[in-house]
Amino acid sequence: MLWPVLVDHYTIAERLTNIANDKSVSRAQVALAWLLSKPAVAAPIIGASRSKQLADLVKAVEVELSQEEIFELESVYQPHRVVEFE
Repeated sequence: MLWPVLVDHYTIAERLTNIANDKSVSRAQVALAWLLSKPAVAAPIIGASRSKQLADLVKAVEVELSQEEIFELESVYQPHRVVEFE
């Protein structure tokens, strides 16, 4: 059943929006800042199709997330079992 997965994703998106609004930055910047906070990530792959999007994403390197904000984003997520496509 996909419902719990969708609820988790909606909650994460809502928290991402709240953090972005608090910091006066875009949701994309917060998402990329979160990714850059992970030591295992050497070079995130971004998908900008316009120069304005790319300029927005470049600013993500200036966004610093507190440990509390990172926890707020991550605490909702629960790993899900891979479901075979039928």
